[in-house]
Amino acid sequence: MTTLAAWVFAVSAAWVVWTFVGYPAALWAWSRAAGRVRPIARSPIEPEVVIVVVVHNEAAGIRAKLESCTAQHYPADQLRILVVSDGSTDGTGEAVRAFGDPRVDWLHSDVRRGKAACVNDALAASVAPIVVLTDARQALHPDAVRHLVSNFADPTVGAASGELVFVLEGASGFGQGVDAYWRYEKAIRRMEGAIGSVVGVTGALYALRRAAWTPIPEDTVLDDVLIPMNAVRAGWRVVFEDRAIAYDRPANDAARERVRKIRTLAGNFGLLAAHPWLLDPRRNPIFIQYLSHKISRLVAPLALAGTLVSSLLLAPAHAVFAAALVAQLALYAMPLLGTAWPAAAAALPVRIGTAFVALNWFVVLGFREWLRNRQVHVWR
Repeated sequence: MTTLAAWVFAVSAAWVVWTFVGYPAALWAWSRAAGRVRPIARSPIEPEVVIVVVVHNEAAGIRAKLESCTAQHYPADQLRILVVSDGSTDGTGEAVRAFGDPRVDWLHSDVRRGKAACVNDALAASVAPIVVLTDARQALHPDAVRHLVSNFADPTVGAASGELVFVLEGASGFGQGVDAYWRYEKAIRRMEGAIGSVVGVTGALYALRRAAWTPIPEDTVLDDVLIPMNAVRAGWRVVFEDRAIAYDRPANDAARERVRKIRTLAGNFGLLAAHPWLLDPRRNPIFIQYLSHKISRLVAPLALAGTLVSSLLLAPAHAVFAAALVAQLALYAMPLLGTAWPAAAAALPVRIGTAFVALNWFVVLGFREWLRNRQVHVWR
């Protein structure tokens, strides 16, 4: 039993360390060398661009989004905005038409089919060589489109991810923890882009070369993963552009973040089930990055559980395992500490520990959600 527990501890702890520390460290070393070998040939080009905004009942906020899109520092005659309605019933269409800018078009579906179907419709309805996809909620920096488009001067680039920046004014300790985790995630994406291609893009803002587009199944939840991965599979490069910024606010409580993350994580499990080529190193050109960035995080809660249970069994036998157990118990106590003592919630270790525990628990809930809904064809 002791030998088995030691093996479980070794494998589980190694998985956790590689996922959250080892892979980023390896990327850092890899990207420092590759950044000089594979630079992105950016240039200030100005091709025709269409900004696609998929909406469902966004009457209250669509004007602010359109103002953000039309305020881009990009030639007006080269920029169009296409708002695609996924069965909106709240007057979003009237608000779009009342905006009064001839560059703004409206495409409506009476039936709600999901974002993926709307993205397919948008690409079929437009002819611009560069498509920028952005969500309805986030405001864009005025230079966001220009910076994204500059990447397509490089003929190897098929897609470019923008950067989501959280506005922290009024953010809770949990919200600041989510922001810290997101900054960690962006650093990984930036390094992945330097060595070749990013594993997924920022759904709030990314651009696609039309030639790199492949229609996606209508039941796709994560268009911001499948679309760029299809481009990578076809031989294109997907890069990260940190000068192209979309602004948002982090969730201030775990309950709000839970809803969003469970849907996203369930989508990750569904993506693997629907597209097994992602797990085939012969067909996935960035298999190592995909395995280390995406799959390892889906398995991480199991590895964390294995590390905890094995260290609990081994703690009486050796001080190393006892120390590991104490460290883990301290980590899992962070959310309880922040709840019981609100003043401690703003402390850096507490907010990062709380976000880490919550986000890994959401993986478990996401897997359960996928098991419950894997026969559902349209995720909304």
